[in-house]
Amino acid sequence: MKHNIILFMIIGLLLSCTKPKARKPIVQKTSSFLKESIERNKVINKNEEKVFLDLIKSDSLHEYLSSEHGFWYYYNTKNSIPTPLPKSGDSVNYTYEIKDVNGVIIYNTEELGVRNYLIDKQELITGMQEGLKLLQKGETITFLFPSHKAYGYSGYKKINSNQPLIYTVTLKDLLPSK
Repeated sequence: MKHNIILFMIIGLLLSCTKPKARKPIVQKTSSFLKESIERNKVINKNEEKVFLDLIKSDSLHEYLSSEHGFWYYYNTKNSIPTPLPKSGDSVNYTYEIKDVNGVIIYNTEELGVRNYLIDKQELITGMQEGLKLLQKGETITFLFPSHKAYGYSGYKKINSNQPLIYTVTLKDLLPSK
């Protein structure tokens, strides 16, 4: 009986000392998924751009500007005397509302409240990161953000996946960094 226990212990010890074998992937991925994703995003971007360009064309009341960052905007309220624009590290207080491309309010100003943001120092959708830098204190701008400048594929609560959005933003205060 003692010999059997010792024999099992020796066998167990020898088996536990073998090198682990590397695991092989179950499925080898190709670059086709990435290529398909790129093509799908090109189609989405083109469709969203067409929606915005049609909206701009049908709106004769506003003068739209094209941002170098891939969105459009117009001034609802523009200062006649230039004041400083927000720069990296500055703190801004702003209000905003979010609409879909049909003008239906998704989030209103009361729901969202006054927001504080440190320029380039905190997380925010990329459209707003770039858009806030265009506002002087007291100005209001309406931005047309393609989905890739807003919540993209993931969406957020009431905002659907790949949903282009219209933001109306008012810069309440600008506190320069020290």
